[in-house]
Amino acid sequence: MDSEGENSVYLNSPVSAADNFSDGDIRRTTTSSAVQQTLFLIHSDDPTLKVQAAKEIRRLTKTSQRYRRHFSNAVKPLVDMLRSESFESNEAALLALLNLAVKDEGNKINIIDAGALEPIVGFLQSENAILQDHATAALLTLSASPATKPIISASGVFSLLVEIIRHGSSQAKADAVMALSNLSTYQDNLLSILRAQPIPSTVSLLKSCKKSSKTTERCTALIESLMCYEEGRSSLISEDGGVLAVVEVLESGSAQSREHAVGALLTICQSDRAKYREPILREGVIPGLLELTVQGTAKSRTKAQTLLRLLRDTPYPRSELEPDTLENIVSSLISQIDCEEQSGKAKEMLAEMVQVSMEQSLRHLQQRALGFV
Repeated sequence: MDSEGENSVYLNSPVSAADNFSDGDIRRTTTSSAVQQTLFLIHSDDPTLKVQAAKEIRRLTKTSQRYRRHFSNAVKPLVDMLRSESFESNEAALLALLNLAVKDEGNKINIIDAGALEPIVGFLQSENAILQDHATAALLTLSASPATKPIISASGVFSLLVEIIRHGSSQAKADAVMALSNLSTYQDNLLSILRAQPIPSTVSLLKSCKKSSKTTERCTALIESLMCYEEGRSSLISEDGGVLAVVEVLESGSAQSREHAVGALLTICQSDRAKYREPILREGVIPGLLELTVQGTAKSRTKAQTLLRLLRDTPYPRSELEPDTLENIVSSLISQIDCEEQSGKAKEMLAEMVQVSMEQSLRHLQQRALGFV
């Protein structure tokens, strides 16, 4: 019953002891009563009552950090429900644990310590798509904690997540690549992740999702981190459309995705310019890099300019008569582009870049003249 309904009951009832309580006291009493009753049910031996309690915990903790704290004592019985042979118990417990873990570091750690990881990893291999989806979402949430990453990594979960990126539902694929991205930030994991061969399935997902989406951002973040190793670089280059998928994100992704995309390409080119320069140029990267030098984040602009220098015929200035300005670097690159369409687009972008640069310089001079700089 909503608060207005509760107030109307008291207004239409005889004066009682309840009139001595404030609204806040009543709400706290009601909350405490609901929590205690639900905790009592989740600890019962009746499977039906336990499912009912798990569903109530899920409902109450969906948006409330306060309830997540109140129900921290429910973690152990919920984890026990994951080992039940009942689908209804498994699903109710997974969803309740998922909500308990959201934005709550303590609950994340408690869930892992209570032994939830083994059944959750088991559900990743389940033929039941619903349990697989819920388990992937739970693993994504749990993997956000620095304290749990080493433990999750030791469970051998990488190959299972890659398999879900290949064959899971659309939501499970997105959750799996985000979980891998979370785990990739733990440095010791990168080689283990690479052994699971994530590049082909990640590139396939990258091609299919919206370039402005969070999934694209996490795909490119994962790819960028894996480019630190030759296994990752050669896998991306050899994957059909792999470099092109990254270039397309560089052109039309979100600001963060574009930063990861240019970072990935820069890492590749810096590792072995002679080997990787041509495969990157071949995918028409110049227009996107030009745009980044003008419109990207500070990191993107720096990385784009560095990559443009590496992609030119020689990464060094040719003479004192041809200074190493961005315009000269790009002009040199444009002269090497075989495709007429790419060359034309690059020239248009260069003209726009020069125009913007001139406007920025003019504004700077005006500000100096006015004493603002």
